[in-house]
Amino acid sequence: MSKLQIICDKNKKSNNIRNLLEKKIKSNHFKRENLIIVIGGDGFMLQTLKKNKDSKKNFYGINSGNYGFLMNKFSSKNIIKNLYRSNVVSISPLEMIVKNKSNQIKKSIAINEVSVLRQSRQAASLSIKQGTRTIIKKLVSDGVLVSTPAGSTAYNLSVHGPILSLHSNKLSISPISAFRPRRWKGKIVNDKLKIIIKNLNPVKRPISAVADNLEVRNAKSIIVKTNNKIKFNLLYDKNRSLQKKIKIEQLRKETN
Repeated sequence: MSKLQIICDKNKKSNNIRNLLEKKIKSNHFKRENLIIVIGGDGFMLQTLKKNKDSKKNFYGINSGNYGFLMNKFSSKNIIKNLYRSNVVSISPLEMIVKNKSNQIKKSIAINEVSVLRQSRQAASLSIKQGTRTIIKKLVSDGVLVSTPAGSTAYNLSVHGPILSLHSNKLSISPISAFRPRRWKGKIVNDKLKIIIKNLNPVKRPISAVADNLEVRNAKSIIVKTNNKIKFNLLYDKNRSLQKKIKIEQLRKETN
C-alpha cells in the first residue's frame, strides 16, 4: 500500500498550509493509506486529478485559492479530525474526442465541462446530436458547453445553465450567447449516450474545443461522452459534501 502524499500548489499560502499540515500529521501520528492531500484551488485540483487518473487513490482538497468548490476549508485545529471523518464522493469525467481540420484525433478528459468556443470574430455554427437523435440542427452562438453535475456550478452556471444533482446521471448542454435560435436555452440529457458536435462551417467559422483547461484548435467534430471506467474519489468534510455545496448553489440561484 502506498503512503500518504501531499501535493501543493506553488504559492505562499499553499506552502504555509503545507507546513502547518505536516506538523499536525507528525504530532498526531496520522496515517492513512492511498490518500493524496491536494493544497491549492479548483484548477490545481483538476490538474492533479488528471495526472493521477489511474492511481485509484482518494483525494482530499484543501483550498488556498479563491472559491474552492472542489476543496475543503483548512482548519488547523480540526484538520486531523476532518481527515478521519471525511466522506467519499465518486465522480466520473467526460471524455472529449476531437477531430481537427487536418483529421488528427486528439483526446482528453474533463471533470467539469467540455467547452466549444468560437476561435475568431465570427460566431460558431454548430449542429448537436446525442446518439442518432438531433438536439439542434443549427446553433449560431459564441459556443456551447457540455457539463457534468460536478461542473454544473462552474462555467455552466455563468452561462445560465442548469445546476444538476450529483447523482442525476445527467449532463447539461448550454449555449454561450446564442444568436440563432436566440431563445434556445439548451438541454439536459442522459449521460449514457455520446454527444456529437459538428462545425457546420470550419473554414469561415473556426472553433476550438476545451476539456477543462486543455485546448484543441480548429476542431471539425467533437464527441463527448461520460467515461465510467475512470472514477475519482474525492473526500469532503462532514456536513460539507459536494452534494450539499451543489444544493446551496441551487438555492442561491433560485433566490437571486
